[in-house]
Amino acid sequence: MPNNEDGKQINIEIDELTSRGIYSNFVVVSHSETEFVMDFAFVFPQQPKNKVGARVIASPTHTKRFLMALTENVKKYEEQHGPIPV
Repeated sequence: MPNNEDGKQINIEIDELTSRGIYSNFVVVSHSETEFVMDFAFVFPQQPKNKVGARVIASPTHTKRFLMALTENVKKYEEQHGPIPV
């Protein structure tokens, strides 16, 4: 179970449809003073139009925590599997 900033465990549930997830190879990030918006899409080669599969809207504080979590997990991944090419 994940913990919040106070170290207390957070109990979360996920429904079956959401647990399947979506694949994304493209993301557009935008922001205002109060929130970040991340639109995730799967861009098909040679496809004239692609659709957003999921939109995540988060506060600046949560977005920074998300960035820190991604950074930590990429570091752990690369320690185990080697550098990820960009």
